[in-house]
Amino acid sequence: MGKGLLFFCCSCCILVLTIINLSVGPIVNNVVSDPYSNGDLGTQNCELYKDQKDTALNDQQKEMYQSLIDMCTRTKGMHDMEYTAFIFDIVIGFICGLIGLLHLFDLKKDFVSNTGLIGLICGVIGFVLTLVYVIFNGIVFTSNYADDYERDGDGVFAEQVTAGGTKYKCLYYDDSGNNFAGKAKFSDLNKKQYNYKHKFYDGVDGRCIDNDHGWISDCKDESQFDFGTYTTGQTAPHTSCSKLYAKANEEIKNKDIFDRFLTALILSLVVCLANIGLALFGFLLFRTPSDF
Repeated sequence: MGKGLLFFCCSCCILVLTIINLSVGPIVNNVVSDPYSNGDLGTQNCELYKDQKDTALNDQQKEMYQSLIDMCTRTKGMHDMEYTAFIFDIVIGFICGLIGLLHLFDLKKDFVSNTGLIGLICGVIGFVLTLVYVIFNGIVFTSNYADDYERDGDGVFAEQVTAGGTKYKCLYYDDSGNNFAGKAKFSDLNKKQYNYKHKFYDGVDGRCIDNDHGWISDCKDESQFDFGTYTTGQTAPHTSCSKLYAKANEEIKNKDIFDRFLTALILSLVVCLANIGLALFGFLLFRTPSDF
């Protein structure tokens, strides 16, 4: 297989895979939003969180704002790089692919040396931009929190402290001050407890399931909570409940988010390799245009 054909194949690979990425990317398709205000990621005000941290009254508030700063910085970086890398890869894939196709039909053969130089430059830039996006994607995927509270594989988020009592211990409470502690990360969203599963709680007492009672949100601020303090009108679990279960998820939205992150990550890694190939074969064509 000639260097010219490999050059063309690398260009087509970049173009096709990036078009797929545009249809599945978690940012460009608006499946991820600002975790604090649910606004647009591109207009997040990270500086505001920094100012709020400076005026925080205690260490716990400072930790909360620091977690917001970290999440804001990561998601905003991923937002910018997803648009930048995807757009640039489509442009270079189309241009290099078109020029390569013309050369394959023996057109503009005197331009092969320049084509190689264009491929070399575009491949290097494309590789750098796509690699930076891959890094941001991976960090957000494994470090940022989704809008769903954490629970174990059986859907349990709290356990009874004493059998028959009204006090429950939260399994995922975090006293670090992180405002998002106790919530699942994007990389966890493919698990069965965060998506619809037929008869997931089959055999579980319905009085132990948090069906919009708000029990699970109590674990956000406390390591333990006591239903004995509940006032009239508030629904408490039955004292026979040794474990408390999160509300069963009736959607597969979380798995869709997980799949989009992972697909964009894997395809972008392949695009990185294709950009290396484009730069390599571009360099070879620049040195020896007659080998096209």
